[in-house]
Amino acid sequence: MSDDSRPSPAELRTAAVIPAAGRGVRLGPGAPKALRALNGTPMLIHAVRAMAASRAVSLVVVVAPPDGAAEVKSLLDAHALPERTDFLVVPGGESRQESVKLGLDALPPVYDIVLVHDAARPLVPVDTVDAVIEAVRDGAPAVVPALPLADTVKEVEPATVTGEPEPVVATPQRARLRAVQTPQGFDRATLVRAHETVTDNVTDDASMVEQLGETVVVVPGHEEAFKVTRPLDLVLAEAVLARRRLNDGF
Repeated sequence: MSDDSRPSPAELRTAAVIPAAGRGVRLGPGAPKALRALNGTPMLIHAVRAMAASRAVSLVVVVAPPDGAAEVKSLLDAHALPERTDFLVVPGGESRQESVKLGLDALPPVYDIVLVHDAARPLVPVDTVDAVIEAVRDGAPAVVPALPLADTVKEVEPATVTGEPEPVVATPQRARLRAVQTPQGFDRATLVRAHETVTDNVTDDASMVEQLGETVVVVPGHEEAFKVTRPLDLVLAEAVLARRRLNDGF
């Protein structure tokens, strides 16, 4: 494709993939984590709305539990979602990595930028979503939102028995460390190549792109984009929503 025939950055179309096939065991027994209620609405719906809040996102693909696609489709149909955004539900796999790959495979070819977003980060602000998209439009093959660490971090030798003391082996420079959030944004071709090439079980898609030798850049994250993994996180998320309703009528 010649330079003249390539779409301009503003013309690059963006889709979001939300892997929501996990069980979320750290939140305890019950419904899958993505379907837990937050202010009376499933976390997944909050996460879908967070992606669709960006006017740049025209398609959201939800990757459901392998046996729960119909349930998730009914859930989306039952909640008000922006009409300007298309929604698609596909069955997921046994791992997060496999589920993201299945979501990627479902994307129509017209999408050039792909966001991958955790369903367990239901409250990410739209400004963060837009900042990730803008950085990919500007030419970055992979972009992650992240926050500086408030705590000093220690590298330890993991204990062989849970609860046993662990020897410290190093103290990384905190100024060089970031806590990574989502959505992570990618040039589609780069992300597809990463999923076709990297076979290790990794915790995020950006690390797969790193293994290709491609540059991953960081943009500022947001404190409200935290991951809901434990019961106390649900309490914090409810508090954030209450503050939004008070301040913004959300």
